[in-house]
Order: sequence, then structure tokens, then C-alpha cells
Amino acid sequence: MFPWVEALKSVLPAVCFRDSDDDKASFGRDWTKHHEPAPSVVVLPGSVEEVQAVMRVAYEHEVAVVPSGGRTGLSGGAVAANGEIVLALDRMNQILDYNAIDRQVRVQAGVVTQALQEFAEQQGLFYPVDFASAGSSQIGGNIATNAGGIKVIRYGMTRQWVQGLKVVLADGRVIDANQGLYKNATGYDLRHLMIGSEGTLGVVVEAQIQLTSQPHDPQVVVLGVPSMAAVMEVMQAFRAQFELNAFEFFSKNALAALEEHRSITRPFETDSEYYVLLEMDKGEPEHADIFEERLMAVFETVMEAGLVEDGVISQSTQQAQDLWVLREGISESIAPKIPYKNDISVLPSKVPEMLKAVEEHVNKSYAGWEIVWFGHIGDGNLHLNILKPADMEKADFFKACHGVTHDISAIIKQLGGSVSAEHGVGLLKKEYLGYSRSEDEVQLMKLIKQAFDPKGIMNPGKVFDL
Repeated sequence: MFPWVEALKSVLPAVCFRDSDDDKASFGRDWTKHHEPAPSVVVLPGSVEEVQAVMRVAYEHEVAVVPSGGRTGLSGGAVAANGEIVLALDRMNQILDYNAIDRQVRVQAGVVTQALQEFAEQQGLFYPVDFASAGSSQIGGNIATNAGGIKVIRYGMTRQWVQGLKVVLADGRVIDANQGLYKNATGYDLRHLMIGSEGTLGVVVEAQIQLTSQPHDPQVVVLGVPSMAAVMEVMQAFRAQFELNAFEFFSKNALAALEEHRSITRPFETDSEYYVLLEMDKGEPEHADIFEERLMAVFETVMEAGLVEDGVISQSTQQAQDLWVLREGISESIAPKIPYKNDISVLPSKVPEMLKAVEEHVNKSYAGWEIVWFGHIGDGNLHLNILKPADMEKADFFKACHGVTHDISAIIKQLGGSVSAEHGVGLLKKEYLGYSRSEDEVQLMKLIKQAFDPKGIMNPGKVFDL
């Protein structure tokens, strides 16, 4: 047994440990499954003090620690493949405090996103960060990756909603960054440095989260659109009249995969090249007639201009939820076809140029490979999914896709975009970091890492290699 395991057992109660091979396999990975997990031990502390105890042992013995949230990541950021200590926050799942005046809630890092959303609703408020894994992802993991989701166009990323952070550092010290303040002009904001750091600088153990007003009767619209250029014109037409909560899109083969995988009702009979889903608030009931008039006027305008081929407007809450399934069910539907995923972003104005360049390259260099597009097009974030050809071995497919990612990253660099819009860098994207960050930026990030983690024990090997 490793000496640090005995040291951990001397400072933590037995309930903190998960020792079986199944536990190590489960807690040592995320959704990527590209690396075999091989942690030395899995610990689930139940308090800040127990997290501190773990980090003091790790610091003394110079053993690596992988912080672990809901393990829903898609970049390998929570993978423990080299004998690390997995520090899972699952037991730290309590909502600690709520202040109605400040509209702030203090939560432990292991609180599941959906639980926070439901708590906000109970207060008559809203936590707007939302995505398909909300039922299993944890707030600490969301903070570590600055998670985005389906409503970024209006509400922004996780960063916009974090007012304070409690973080345990590599040597076991604790910092309270910003303490929930709206205004604080006293030097560097370490809270924002921690957000998106993927567990490489410290362990987020608590967060003060800002809540906001609930949306007023969201209306969902799904439209069939003939081209990507038309998609962007449709977005402009609707944004000129409404504040959009969401503007999502998916390709026709994404819809076909959804139909094949599960029983759904097509939104309309017309078969379009692309589909967009918009959500906006109707507002107060007394303004419903005005809202509907404006909505129909914009709808008729884009139809008459040939920008839209067909469409449907939700007539009930249930229909709105059913329409959202068309977008949110895609990942699950294509999973059996073994997709190779790229999470990329550019400015929204450059989306048509980016999509055209990527499609042309993949179709030319990898003839016969099926591409499924979907994503948060309103904020410039697209998910490119290349499906494995039926006659190709999985290992050969992923090896070939490795080259695809370099080619796509080069296109993204030319357009001033990001090779990872919302899933982080982790293990899978770190060799592509240079396509989005300059050498000077990476060097500064390494200096920050060394300042916070001089022994290099915090999630080593993720984001970059020192």
C-alpha cells in the first residue's frame, strides 16, 4: 500500500474512502473514456477541514490529486490514470445558506446543478446556467470548467454567476475569494482565476452563487432554414425584436439520428438543411397580445424573405419542452455511432465561414465520413461530431480523427476562435492549446500554476505540461 494511503487513513474517517476496483474505475474517469483510470485511492471528504487534511497529506508526500465533480466532462480533465488521489466532492452536496436580500446562495461544491436550479425556483428565482448534464454535473465542476450551456446568449457562462469562492490550496490553506461582494476593487480577483482552471490551482469547496429573476413564460420556436447564412440572418431578425434566451441549431442528419434513436414527433413535415430553436420570454400576461403580434410579424418576414422554409411556435409549456428535446436529445442519439467530438467557437459573425471551411476540409480529406452539427450558435459555439464509418475500426478512426482536429484547429486559429468553447482543455485538448493561446499566454499560465502549486500536485498534466 502507498504510504500516503496510510497517512490519509490516519486523518480521515472510514466513510471517506472508496477502495474497490469498481470505485476506482468509476471515480477515476469522466465521460471521455479515452484513458484507463488508475488512481491509488479515492477519497470523498465531507467537509472543508477534511479536504484540507487530504491536501496536507498530498503536499507532504508530493502525490498528485485529481479533484472530481460529477465526472460529466468531455476533455479528460477529471481522469486519474497515474496513481493519483481522486478527491471527489460528491458528499459535499449541501446548500448552506441563502440571503434573500442579496439573492445569493452559498453551496458546497458537490451540489448538483439541477438541485441548485430547483432551489432557486423554490425562492421564486432562477439559476440560468443549464445544459444536458444538469442532473448529474456538480457546481464545483461547472466552476472548474466555466461551464456554459444553452442560455449563454442571454445569461452568460458560469463565471457571471459566481460571486465568491472558498478554495483549498495545494498545501491545505484556504482562501475566500471575493466573499460575495458586488463591488471589490482591491487588486487581483482570484475568484476569476480559479474559474476555468480545471482543478490545477486549487480545490473549489464552496461557492456563493448569484440568482436572478425567473423568465416570464418562455416561448419556443423551431424553424427550418435552408442555409447557414440564412441561420444568421434569422438570428438577426429575431434579435432586433426580442431578447433571446437561447438560439440553438442542429443539422438535418442530427434530427435524423434523433428520430432513429427515440420516438419523437417531427416539428413539421418540411425537410430542411438546418433547424434553429429560439427561446424568448412572453413577458407579463397583459402584454401577451403584443408579444404574439410581434412574433408573427417577424415569422412572416423571414418566411417571405426565403430565410425560413417552415416553422412551429409552442402553444403550451409541454410543447415547449417537447421542442427542446429536438436539440437536447442529439448527443445521446448519436452516441451509439461513436462520434469524435470537437467543441469549437468563433465570433457569431464568423460561424458561416468557419462551418463552410471545416465541412469542405473534412469532406475532401475524409470522404464518406458523416458530420453532425449542433450547438449554441447564438454565442458562436458549435459542436462538430464526426461519426465513425461502419467499416472502420474504432482505434483507427480515433487515430485518423487526431489529424482532423489539428486541421480544424488551424482553421479556428485563422478565424481567431477557440479550440475549446465550454468543455475545457484537460488531457484531450492540451496539444491544441497553442491554436488558441499564444506562447506568451501559455508561459504566463505556467507561472501562475507554479505560484499556486509549487510541487505540481494539483491535477498535473491537464491544460499543459510544465
